[in-house]
Amino acid sequence: MSTQPIIESIYTDGACTGNPGPGGWGVVVYFQDGAVHEMGDASPHTTNNKMEMQAAIAALKYFHATRQSQPITLYTDSEYLINCVTKWVKNWKKKGWKKADGNPVQNQDLLEVLDELNTRQISWQHVRGHAGNVGNERCDAIARGFAHGKIPHLQELSLIDAHKTLPISHKLNVAKVSEDKAHSTIINKVKPETISSVSDITAMEPSTANTAGIDTIAPEMRVGQLRNLVETLRIADEIAEKGYLITSSELADLMDVHASAVTSRGDQWRWRNWIVSRVRREGNQILWELERGDRVGGEEE
Repeated sequence: MSTQPIIESIYTDGACTGNPGPGGWGVVVYFQDGAVHEMGDASPHTTNNKMEMQAAIAALKYFHATRQSQPITLYTDSEYLINCVTKWVKNWKKKGWKKADGNPVQNQDLLEVLDELNTRQISWQHVRGHAGNVGNERCDAIARGFAHGKIPHLQELSLIDAHKTLPISHKLNVAKVSEDKAHSTIINKVKPETISSVSDITAMEPSTANTAGIDTIAPEMRVGQLRNLVETLRIADEIAEKGYLITSSELADLMDVHASAVTSRGDQWRWRNWIVSRVRREGNQILWELERGDRVGGEEE
């Protein structure tokens, strides 16, 4: 009789080029027996926060589909995601999905799904991004691969023995298409002897993943990415020209990196055509300024 493998931990991450722009998410599941299961997908037009949430949704659906009886830790480098799920969602629901300022809560649809899937079995843990954590780095690579239109090679457990311990209704649906939603799961069968199951892990945004495994970017997507890049550079130029000061999180969004990648660089460094300088701290925020420095040496992104 097959024994259901026990999940030890799950890592999730999301990425977006342009923010908003093409995005992707990644999930890495670690089992106690050493097995690894990876998932990921893409969306043509999204935001970083949406992709962070989508990754967590896929992870939690997989957790429940495999009928785990033991609690696990879900690691993410998004403090925003953790705060949403563990702190803010209760008050938002009480207030009819309104924030303290009366404005609607963003991404309500995704938050409702997360709230439904979240249980006491899940311990949410923040992990610092780009700090050498293997699980986080792998999730980031998967998410960014999909965001850039490339399909990463995913380790995914075989379905052969999965359903010996699971009801038929929990079999993996790899390409369910409804009237207004589409998703796909890329399968690379690397461990036929181990079990795997995920029940209808539906991407809540249209997928751009190519299940044929072609590691190329469609011309229209390349053009779209270039347009997003030009818009990003235009915004950076305007910030520099008008002397605007921006926070670390705003600068990270502009550069399409995690905030930790900004704050860990020091007081002055180079990004593309600009010299980025730390100006001062206001409360919990660090303020930065951009200055055109095309001929000035320094560290590049």
